[in-house]
Amino acid sequence: MKFFKLPTQIHKFNDFKTFAEEFQIGENDLVLTHQFLFDPFMKALDLKADFIMQEKYGVGEPSDEMIDEILAEVVDKPYKRIIAIGGGSVIDIAKLLIFKDGKNALDMFEKRIDFIKDKELIIVPTTCGTGSEVTNISIAEIKSKHTKMGLAIDELYADYAVLVPELIKGLPYKFFVFSSIDALIHAIESYVSPNANDFTQMISVKAIEMLLKGYIEIIEKGEDYRQELLEDFAVASNYAGIAFGNTGVGAVHALSYPLGGTYHVPHGEANYQFFTEVFKTYNRIDPNGKIKALNTFLASLLNVDETEVYDAIEKVLDKLLSKKALKEYGMKEEEIESFTDSVLEKQQRLLANNYVPLSREEILNIYKNLY
Repeated sequence: MKFFKLPTQIHKFNDFKTFAEEFQIGENDLVLTHQFLFDPFMKALDLKADFIMQEKYGVGEPSDEMIDEILAEVVDKPYKRIIAIGGGSVIDIAKLLIFKDGKNALDMFEKRIDFIKDKELIIVPTTCGTGSEVTNISIAEIKSKHTKMGLAIDELYADYAVLVPELIKGLPYKFFVFSSIDALIHAIESYVSPNANDFTQMISVKAIEMLLKGYIEIIEKGEDYRQELLEDFAVASNYAGIAFGNTGVGAVHALSYPLGGTYHVPHGEANYQFFTEVFKTYNRIDPNGKIKALNTFLASLLNVDETEVYDAIEKVLDKLLSKKALKEYGMKEEEIESFTDSVLEKQQRLLANNYVPLSREEILNIYKNLY
């Protein structure tokens, strides 16, 4: 039984310039990033690498169409390193640029190619949520299937993950909140996963503690106070990524994928909608397994009774950003059935990581309660 794996080296620098010098970014490097990051942090350094701006190929989260356009431009060029500098979308795309014969996203997600990695992968996250810099997972919207798909293979682990808190300073408050809530969900889903062990739970607990304490401070001192906590949130997101990279995530992510794929709801925001409702369902079905220790820990952090922890988390998160009803995104009532069927048909990889199995009726009820 695999206990723990982390093939990625983790580095941390105070500023981008120091990272660029230490890693000698230059010829034979392809940097995938955004113009709004390139202009303030990279342009003046006159780096000799090739730069691609993700937004040139479309906005929002990655789709197979977007990925295919980028692949067509880069797959036959002699790059030795792919460097992702951005949020989850940039990272998910960059992970698919490292293969010798990767020319079609759907072929990769359906595992129809030989995954021969012929380039190093360096990931520099610029949000505090995905943890994708230390996972072996890439996720994209598959337009023809009207959902998201995930590819999880060890070749997708980065060779180097680099934390540069300076790059998070310009992250707007809304995206800071949604991305870090995603990290909180990663840590909490990981804690109760069937694949969790003492080592992963130790890391999950530290991530949860750093994130919830940070939220409470931001609520007390104002949203601008997040700037004082950027290093803590970057590290906590990394911890959460290490944890769920070893254990997987479950129903929160699985239920969010049809919403995100159909109505283009950003990943962290979509997960936020389902988080506490899924865990209330878990707790009702089996309050005495791994979730019992989690509830005790959460209750101590939030200073509430164990029976109130998920209501208390909702209150904390709602003070940061209010949660919407699913219908506010455009979801139709008749889609409750089709979304449920989509989860059961297409997300078994994630559902296998559930704390407890969820029946079709239970998944249906979660959608109904949130609609």
